[in-house]
Amino acid sequence: MERVLVVDDEPSIVTLLQYNLEKAGYSVTTAGNGEIGLQKAMQERPDLIVLDLMLPGIDGMDICKKLRQEKINTPILMLTARDDEFDKVLGLELGADDYLTKPFSPREVVARVKAILRRSKMVEEPNIVVEQKGEPMYKIGELAVFPERYEALLREEKLELTPKEFELLAYLAANEGKVLNRTQLLDAVWNYDFVGDSRIVDVHISNLREKIELDTRKPQYIKTVRGFGYKLERP
Repeated sequence: MERVLVVDDEPSIVTLLQYNLEKAGYSVTTAGNGEIGLQKAMQERPDLIVLDLMLPGIDGMDICKKLRQEKINTPILMLTARDDEFDKVLGLELGADDYLTKPFSPREVVARVKAILRRSKMVEEPNIVVEQKGEPMYKIGELAVFPERYEALLREEKLELTPKEFELLAYLAANEGKVLNRTQLLDAVWNYDFVGDSRIVDVHISNLREKIELDTRKPQYIKTVRGFGYKLERP
């Protein structure tokens, strides 16, 4: 049974989310403030964290930042009461995989959780390229992407990617050399409607470049095609 940690300081929201997530078949633990939430996230290593942005003490941004600094890539669904683009973008830049603005439908939360977890089955493998017979692999220059393992290597070193970053990279790799616009990437990687919010693609592209490119100002792998979108190509 997949485990979800809900971190929110509003008891009514915690109760609502716990009920609906458990009804959907997940094991749910909860935390009512940032300190306890961070402690449980680091010690219990849940499969996904539903994390409120505005928390007493340590807020959601700080928790997200701390987990990613510790190389803990647990998927994070951020909840925010503010309909503020800056908060959303900052959360994504710090490593959140997705966000929802309050008030939200419990059914939508469950749908988002299912979508994120479906793409976050990560398997630990040695930090070397092993080309097993019949195993699909995309090889682009010194970059190797193994879609079945949810693993990517650069110069034979494992890349520390969030599930969403990996999905985006894998889709780009599967379409090597093709120019993909933001709408195509949203449909393929996020699997639901982000109408008017294609900034989420730009943020994740920026995060990938930070981890892949030697010089993000002159990317060799992930190229911007102005007026159209992005493409992944060999250096």
